[in-house]
Order: sequence, then C-alpha cells, then structure tokens
Amino acid sequence: MSAKFVENVCVLGAGSTKYGKLDDSISDITVQASAAAIENAGIEPKEIKAGYISNVFGVADKQVHLGPVVMSNLGISERPSLSIESACGSGSVSFREAYANVAAGFYDAVLVTGVEKVTHTGTEWTTTYFSYCSDFFYEGQAGASFPGLFASMARAYLNEFDATEEDLASVAVKNHDNGLSNPKAHLRKKITIDDVMNSAVVASPLKLFDCCPFSDGASSVVICNEQFAKDHSKDYVKVIGSGRGGSPAALQGRDHLTTIPSTKLAAADAYKMAGITAKDVDFAEVHDCFTVAEVVDTEDLGFFEKGKGAKAARNGETRLNGSISINPSGGLKSKGHPIGATGVGQVVEVFEQLTGQSGQRTVNDAKIGLTQNFGATGASCAVHIFQSV
Repeated sequence: MSAKFVENVCVLGAGSTKYGKLDDSISDITVQASAAAIENAGIEPKEIKAGYISNVFGVADKQVHLGPVVMSNLGISERPSLSIESACGSGSVSFREAYANVAAGFYDAVLVTGVEKVTHTGTEWTTTYFSYCSDFFYEGQAGASFPGLFASMARAYLNEFDATEEDLASVAVKNHDNGLSNPKAHLRKKITIDDVMNSAVVASPLKLFDCCPFSDGASSVVICNEQFAKDHSKDYVKVIGSGRGGSPAALQGRDHLTTIPSTKLAAADAYKMAGITAKDVDFAEVHDCFTVAEVVDTEDLGFFEKGKGAKAARNGETRLNGSISINPSGGLKSKGHPIGATGVGQVVEVFEQLTGQSGQRTVNDAKIGLTQNFGATGASCAVHIFQSV
C-alpha cells in the first residue's frame, strides 16, 4: 500500500568506498563511506539526527551492532541508530526505513550506510553464508545454492520464451562495458559474448561470467527533508516514489519461476506514489546478481513485456543511452555485490547521475532514475524512484 507523508524527502549527499577485496575492517570502511557522504552533502556530522546501517554478515568480520560504532566514530554517539538485515536487499530496506522516518517528520536529516566484508572468509564459507539468506531448511540445507536457484529460473526462462544463453551473456557484456567507466567497480574488465559462453559452468545454464562477484565495500547517503536541502544550498535529488513487496521465501512456493512477485508489488506502489509509469523512467539500477535476474527485473518493472527482456538486451536497448539505460554503474555484475551495501550503492549511482557527477557513464538528459534491490531470490524487494530538481 502506498502512503502519504508529511515531508518531501531528498538525497543530499552520497559517498562510497571502492568495491572489491578490501583490507580495512568493516567498521573502518563503514566510517569511510559515511564520512564521504556527509562531506559531499556539505554538512557537519552533528546535523545528522539518526543512522540506519544495513549489514548481513558482520559476524564474519567480528563486528555486529554496527550502528553505535559508526555514530561513535563520527563523533555523534548520542544519535540513535538502527542495524537492518534483509539479505541482499538490506540496503534498500534500510533506505526505505530512513525515508519513512524523515517523511513522517521524526528527523530532518539522517545517514543511511550499507556495508559488507566477506572476501576474507573464502569462497566455501562465503557461499555457505549466502545460503543462509534463502529458505535454508528447504533450499540451502538441501544443497540449493543461489547459483543453482537462479539457474532454475534461467532454465525456465529459456524454455518458456524466445531466448538463448547468448542473450543472457549480452547482459554481462553490457554491464562490464559500463563498469569500465566506474572507478569504484570491482570487475573493470571488458568481456565478449564468447568470453561468457566459454567461462566455466557454475550451474547450467549459468556460467562464471553470468554471476556477480563476492565483494567488500560500503556506500552511504544523507537523506533529509526538502527544507533542510534548500537551506544548505546544495544540489539534491527528490525521492518521489517508494514501494516494498514480498514473495514466497522458497522458489517452490511460487506459481512461476520467470517473475519475481515482490518486484511487481514494490514497483506498483512506487509508480503510484510518484504518479508516473515505467515509460517515464530514464535509467534504472536493478538487482542483477545473475544475468537472468536483470532480464526478469526489466520485465517485472514494466520496461519490457514479459518474455521480451532477453531480446531487448540482445538488441542493445538496455545499453548506456539505449531506449532505457539499465545499470549504468556496471550493476552487481561488474560494480560488485557487497550485499549490505548494494541497495545503498544503487542510490549513490542515481544521485551521481542526476547531479552531474557520473562522468563517462552519464545517462544523457536523465531526469528520473529508479532503483530495485531484492533479497535472496526476491523474497523481499524495495523499489525507489528519484527525480532531479
């Protein structure tokens, strides 16, 4: 259900660490991104009234309850904070909670920071940690990893629609092209369709280059009411739509494997609140943990008809400055996927795009951007819509 709020909410500043394998501790990179966002907003830490910190596997770096740690290191230990976990969708859920509190008038300005540090645990343990985000006793415990679950979605899609494995590969190629222009991306490497097709099979039909990497990283934004933004005489971006939705936790509970119900529900509420349709969106940062996910996302968000997303990717419609630019940052596939940070990192990209800070990956004449970030195989999802001023 969409809601009516008291205050207009804006993004005033954004900051991020590089994504990849990082040596600094989880608390250090959280503070680095937070301080960068506050500086970018042109405000002092004391003007932040609350903090929302999204993180999933802090225990892997021996630090949970990150909120008070971050606020203390920023010199504002008296400010309340909330740590939020919603699997891979943690960042967007954290943003949503912060948005709601500013919109309700509880706070003038708050900090939203997402962070993850997992590369040091090794592939076996990191894959195991990730499996805890699914309906573990039905899926992970039975040996169904996320590559396997998304491979099931991919196989269903290829069987149901006019699509090929090469079409999925084109998503990876496009996102790597975009990532080359993002200095903070994890995988800045140009690839070809042949590179994807010849890479190792992870879970058929998905291959290594169909999969996003495990990443460390932190991203942060300052959000505030519009009067606060105007008072600080700074470029800002309006949040004009917000929606959340849910899906059955396990794939076996869904009617179809080629759609994510939570995305459709969240998008419907966000579009309604914003008073727009999918046709009005200039670019989107979507959750492409696997190439098939981006294809399904673009359909569920209404950019393409069901079954047409793969063809759109094949024909270049989703490339930078195509009919709709999808993942100009490089997406999870190239930019990286530090899961607690991913949803906030999407907002960072939108802010930079709409305030002229995105360099060579700029979407020309963009006025409206959208973020879509889900947890697990889409059991939870949040969609946000932003507009330049």
